[in-house]
Amino acid sequence: MRIRSLGVIDDAVVELSPGFTAVTGETGAGKTMVVTSLGLLLGGRADPGLVRIGSKAAVVEGRIAVPGDAAAAVRAEEAGAELDDGALLISRTVSAEGRSRAHLGGRSVPVGLLAEMADDLVAVHGQTDQQGLLKAARQRQALDRYAGDAVAAPLEKYGAAYRRLRAVAAELDELTTRARERAQEADLLRFGLEEIAAAEPRPGEDTELAAEAERLGHAEALASAATSAHQGLAGNPEDPEGVDATTLVGGAHRALEAVRTHDPALAALADRLGEIGILLSDVAGELAGYADDLDADPLRLAAVEERRAALSQLTRKYGEDIGHVLAWSEQSAARLAELDGDDDRIGELTAEHDGLRSELSGLAQALTDARREAAERFADAVTAELAELAMPHARVTIDIRQSEAAEGVEVDGRTVGFGPTGVDEVELLLAPHPGAQPRPIAKGASGGELSRVMLAVEVVFAGSDPVPTYLFDEVDAGVGGKAAVEVGRRLARLAKSAQVVVVTHLPQVAAFADRHLVVEKTNDGSVTRSGVKAMEGEDRVRELSRMLAGQEDSQLARAHAEELLEAARAAADRMAADRLAGDAR
Repeated sequence: MRIRSLGVIDDAVVELSPGFTAVTGETGAGKTMVVTSLGLLLGGRADPGLVRIGSKAAVVEGRIAVPGDAAAAVRAEEAGAELDDGALLISRTVSAEGRSRAHLGGRSVPVGLLAEMADDLVAVHGQTDQQGLLKAARQRQALDRYAGDAVAAPLEKYGAAYRRLRAVAAELDELTTRARERAQEADLLRFGLEEIAAAEPRPGEDTELAAEAERLGHAEALASAATSAHQGLAGNPEDPEGVDATTLVGGAHRALEAVRTHDPALAALADRLGEIGILLSDVAGELAGYADDLDADPLRLAAVEERRAALSQLTRKYGEDIGHVLAWSEQSAARLAELDGDDDRIGELTAEHDGLRSELSGLAQALTDARREAAERFADAVTAELAELAMPHARVTIDIRQSEAAEGVEVDGRTVGFGPTGVDEVELLLAPHPGAQPRPIAKGASGGELSRVMLAVEVVFAGSDPVPTYLFDEVDAGVGGKAAVEVGRRLARLAKSAQVVVVTHLPQVAAFADRHLVVEKTNDGSVTRSGVKAMEGEDRVRELSRMLAGQEDSQLARAHAEELLEAARAAADRMAADRLAGDAR
């Protein structure tokens, strides 16, 4: 990795060993920035506060070797990134204003893509994880993670059934608790539908009746107007000498007809007068029929007004006009059928609810059985790790229990409470020595013992995680003396099968590293800068001396440092010999 303008680090290159790399340095020198840099490369949150004061942006660049068929490589290629000689080139920039950019294999990519790939590249184990593991929920998650598919498969089926049960229960609750409201709504709908059915309105009937009422209300005026218009067109029988429009137009037409052969223009006008005459006769006939048919019956007018009043009752309640009233009737009939069918729906949901509870019982039992089997292996593995960490008589067990609940599901012949992850409560217990009663690790371990238990848990996880690199951020806190030596030896053993990076303050741990990096801080009077330097030979002895006694030139500390290095080399030789012997067998 290359780190620029991040925290106290001005510009540094971090070259990690394929085996075990230890990162040390004085407090405040910037060791944590190495962890932070890796977190940024893996899609971690961009905090503008990390940008070095006076700089425009912090930049972290990394080169991570990955096999071409690895999940991370495949995902990168899908995003358009290219591998550089079997390695992914990753870059992350964080501006002082808070903007963040990510590049992968030469392509600009969303930061979320780096986070997606993180789980396949690096497993981070830090002090935050240790504290989290003291919580019961995290302990259950840890066990499930260790168990792998043995728990993941039944847990997925259980989760799907649990979510369906919650949905069914919510719908049942909605239907049953709102029964009174639904009954009231159904009664209102029935009343409205019966009222409309009794009136039997027709589409457009209100418009037709309004027109008829207008006509009946002015029948005399309409009849008088029609009669006058008819007389004007066809003449008044009581006045034979009167002049009417039909007679005048007929005379004009005959006059033109007599001379039409002499001028085509007059012939055309004669044709038009003929058409006018025919039209006047038609209108006169219709006016006569209108006047004869016009009904001035007051009884009919009263009946029309009564019907209009009945329809107005409907439009006041159910719609602007009869068309809207009929639409309301259709919709309400559908809604009433839905409400009337709720009783059937309640029966169906109740049957499904009972079936799901029975199914959950079986799935919860399978999940519990899988966790118990994994718990034995997990506890044995952690106990074995503790023996390697100078706690040879300690014993870790995992308590898996359930709480009885009247409305629960049946597991092991008992009715127990259940939740989205099953029925189990998981707790790690520690008996630090023979005869001691197992107690929760938060209560049954001293500070140093707790750190070793947590480190053992992390190492067991590391052995089960299919990732090539493990980063331990001061998980050896609270450990010292012989236990610290055993921590270093255990991490060195883990590094034989994976890349291990450890940020540590313990010289006993750092002595076992294949590569020792020191984050150095220099002060020129105005600006503090940190860089990363590889320690070899005399420099490494001096750094271990500083870590041991705080004095780089102390002869006693130097002798102790050299002794630590020699012991680490001897342990490495024994591990190599044991591996060769195992291969031979």
